Amino acid sequence: MLNFIDVHTHLCDSKILPNVNAVRQNYLNEGVSIVVDSGCDVITTQICKENASKFSEVYFTSGVHPESANRFNFNDLPIIESLAKDEKCIAVGECGLDYHYDGYLKENQFKLFESLIEMAYKLKKPLVVHSRDACKDTVDILTANKNYLNNGFLMHCYAESLETSKTLLDLGAYFSFGGVVTFKNSKRIDVIKGMPVDRLLIETDAPYLSPEPFRGKLNEPKNVALTYKFISESLGYNLEEFTNIIAENFNRLFKR
Repeated sequence: MLNFIDVHTHLCDSKILPNVNAVRQNYLNEGVSIVVDSGCDVITTQICKENASKFSEVYFTSGVHPESANRFNFNDLPIIESLAKDEKCIAVGECGLDYHYDGYLKENQFKLFESLIEMAYKLKKPLVVHSRDACKDTVDILTANKNYLNNGFLMHCYAESLETSKTLLDLGAYFSFGGVVTFKNSKRIDVIKGMPVDRLLIETDAPYLSPEPFRGKLNEPKNVALTYKFISESLGYNLEEFTNIIAENFNRLFKR
């Protein structure tokens, strides 16, 4: 059986957590061999750690989503750092900038993003970056902190241009893509075709962003297989070859 990797999901989300055992069986049946549960604040990161301790194939990241920046107590950063030191925590994040909804505080997002960049450097772990409607500021902060990025970083659910990706590549970025790439109106496959294949990873961001033909429905890590198949066909790889390439990329960035 092929071994798929979901590099960014949220088993910790309230839409999945009550049924996590069934969701787990679904993705194991589909051939998913590694799932990365992504923390968004102290509580969800603690749940991610619990999931990783129960399930051998689950790893996690310790971070604070930028949407949590307004209400985040910066005195809790040591808790995020302590969780990040766990042996099954493979990265710091997700973290970054998100200007999609009204009411965000740029100053808080900047401060939190830079704090987590420094934390990843201190712990010698990669960084998982979330950027939504904030491309220029994200690139500017990463560029200003490039000396802290020598453990690599992942641009999760990448949605920017090929030109921007070249700047990020020079900083050491990897890029993960989820179900949106399968949408008929999506241009992301054109961006992927212009990228070096050794910097690609695949994700679901479950319970969000289900791929076709399940668009609009609750997403699960099992659906990562559909995105693998779509991208591998688009790039002209057979599926086994492509899964091996993605596994090599994963192991290169996330040194478990």
